[in-house]
Amino acid sequence: MKITVDEPKCVAAGQCVLIAPDVFDQREEDGIVVLLAEDPGADQHQAVRESALACPASAIHVAEQ
Repeated sequence: MKITVDEPKCVAAGQCVLIAPDVFDQREEDGIVVLLAEDPGADQHQAVRESALACPASAIHVAEQ
């Protein structure tokens, strides 16, 4: 799995951080998503998929490898 985020699309909703806090964080100054792990472990894959679906701006892209 490879994750990319489109920071300009992010609306700082924070859903991704709530669902997958080991993979996503938010910048303190504006709440924009910060990707902590581009290639997370298999134990995080389901949470990452849920984060991408929950993102209101569709700013998280997941490529299955």
